[in-house]
Amino acid sequence: MDKFINNQEFMVELFDDEEQAERAGEIGGAILEARSLRMTDIAVEMEGESAAGYKRIQRFLGKADPRAALWRLFQEEAEFVIGDPTEIERPHAWKTEYVGKLKDGKTRGFWALILATPYRGRAIPCGMVTYSSKTIGQGLDSRNLNHFRAFDGLKDMLGGRPLVLDREFSYLELMLNLMEEHINWVIRLNLRAHPPKFYDGEGKEVALTISPGETAVLNKIWYMGKVLVNVIGVWKTGLAEPMWIMTNLEAKRGLQIYYARMKIEQTYRDCKSLLGLTKLMNKQQVYMEKMVALLLLTFTIGLLVGEELRDLLYGEPITDDELVEDEERIPGSPSLKKGKKWKRYSGLFVLLKQKWTLSDQQKTLVLQAALATFRSLVYPNVRSFV
Repeated sequence: MDKFINNQEFMVELFDDEEQAERAGEIGGAILEARSLRMTDIAVEMEGESAAGYKRIQRFLGKADPRAALWRLFQEEAEFVIGDPTEIERPHAWKTEYVGKLKDGKTRGFWALILATPYRGRAIPCGMVTYSSKTIGQGLDSRNLNHFRAFDGLKDMLGGRPLVLDREFSYLELMLNLMEEHINWVIRLNLRAHPPKFYDGEGKEVALTISPGETAVLNKIWYMGKVLVNVIGVWKTGLAEPMWIMTNLEAKRGLQIYYARMKIEQTYRDCKSLLGLTKLMNKQQVYMEKMVALLLLTFTIGLLVGEELRDLLYGEPITDDELVEDEERIPGSPSLKKGKKWKRYSGLFVLLKQKWTLSDQQKTLVLQAALATFRSLVYPNVRSFV
């Protein structure tokens, strides 16, 4: 990639302090080069001696807070907001205070609950919290309280947008909290270990039954007898089990939104496989969270630049007499359609993994377009009522 991106041009839009923006840009560029979140790996890619680079990272983490900057990437025009907990394994971190056991009860690690808004089949992160079995056990804390803590930062920005959540969030306490905060939501039901019960308006239990190939809709039923929901089930032919979605929106609309969320899961795999999210080694949780937030900011920059590259390299021109469905057109490029390679690769993969050659003019155009998109995220248009 040969330091193609000047990260400071992007970071200066997020950090009010010029020195912090410069340092965030330097560290972010080194993350893209190292493809690792381990501070020693990042320092090697920074200018000068790696020991001096390591100290610059430490000073930055002591003064700046990328977690606050991350909230500035919330997309005002987003249709929905995604909440997704991802497991980060730390198998050798026996003495790290925030590392506990993961879901299997054996592997050491912690969870990062990342909040994001959809963007061209991927997602742009806008918030996060981290927690583990150990941090929960150390005090008056719980998984649920960590979920509430993450969503509390969002509630003033959500408006009518729904939160879209997976099975981990299918529990009564969260439902009651979302209802109390007047937050719309779409959640996949967890029907495995301890399936919840549903009741109709007369208090009779409602069974969730469906056959392969069918779709079932159950409107206005009571989740655990306490929360009024709409439920839709789909059992696609060839799958081992059906998928059930509950929402306080119209049932079919909830299913449509959840399908869109499913396509975005690759975002979190990109952070792990392409940027080395699992390689972080910070001993203190606050510094670990700052490094994860900085990686998510860097991921967003790489994603936006990569998407411009993907359009340029793999977008195919639409001829004057060609009829192309809207879903086959490249978003924001009315004269281009999605080629085979455009569909195969993500923008970040194109940026980091593929070999490509651009002229200086093409590089300038790609970076200018990505920076314009980035600025539109940080400084969305404010509606005027004059």
